Amino acid sequence: MSRRWIQNPNRCSDEYLDGIEDFIEFARRQNPGATRIRCPCRKCNNTLWETIENVGFHLVRNGMIETYSIWNLHGEQLDHASSSNATRMDSVEPIVDHNDQVMDIIEDVFPFASINNNNEREDDVPTPIDSAEFEQYEKLLKNANQELYPGCESFSVLTAIVELMHGKIKYRMSNLCFDYFLGVFKRMLPTDNGLPKDHKQAQKVLNGLGFGYEKIQACKNNCMLFYKEHETLDTCLICNESRFKMTSQNRTTKIPQKVMRYLPLKPRFQRLYMSTHTATDMRWHKEKQVDDDVMRHPADGEAWKEFNRMFPEFAADPRNAAG
Repeated sequence: MSRRWIQNPNRCSDEYLDGIEDFIEFARRQNPGATRIRCPCRKCNNTLWETIENVGFHLVRNGMIETYSIWNLHGEQLDHASSSNATRMDSVEPIVDHNDQVMDIIEDVFPFASINNNNEREDDVPTPIDSAEFEQYEKLLKNANQELYPGCESFSVLTAIVELMHGKIKYRMSNLCFDYFLGVFKRMLPTDNGLPKDHKQAQKVLNGLGFGYEKIQACKNNCMLFYKEHETLDTCLICNESRFKMTSQNRTTKIPQKVMRYLPLKPRFQRLYMSTHTATDMRWHKEKQVDDDVMRHPADGEAWKEFNRMFPEFAADPRNAAG
């Protein structure tokens, strides 16, 4: 069988899944009785040993090493390997899998998702996982591995939603405008596509990534927030303006006059430290800062330095950011 499937970016396509089955069958045949084999996924890189079942899972999630077309580390003899197959593999240009970045984000949000990449033993004590959190992870993983429509090799459901939502924000599209074009795209695609029908449905999918916010009702004149100890008030303490809109008959509704959207800071800081892409940058102010009177980072500012002088214990921990 051709091994072009190794470079197929669509890991939920029949070609790719059939290829994994062929590899697993080959590995079992060449290593009879073995419970663990080298994992040739892009993260383990044939350096870690996993159960055969976990290897199959890794290959779906991470993809196989693109250059591993001759399975010599799993029992294939180099002199018996198909030279025509090797030539065919060399002639194929590497394909960038846009789903990789989304999978990285999912692993940043749910650290337990990459636990097997640390070569954890089967008899190790498992880390407790919240059932609701795991359910969110499974939904995201399903959307990340599901083709946008049968045969689509460019987008999964999740990557399509991420791309469209990115465009909405970048070009400042209203929800109404976004819903219109989403409906047009959905009609253009095959009927069994997985594109959401509107912005609300798309946002619901992305909520699992933790990009949420908290709604806080506010005074129409920006005097105060109806929050915490003031959460039950119906009028502003400063200007006596009603919290809610009035009908034409001068009756009070339950529709607030103004709503503020608060982006909680703590979980966003946690996300920055959980991500392998940003964790080291969050310690730059402590580990790589150069005191040369050049303003290249907020830590070079006088306000940051004054804060560090006022709270030396806080400043001593490189994970703390004064800004």
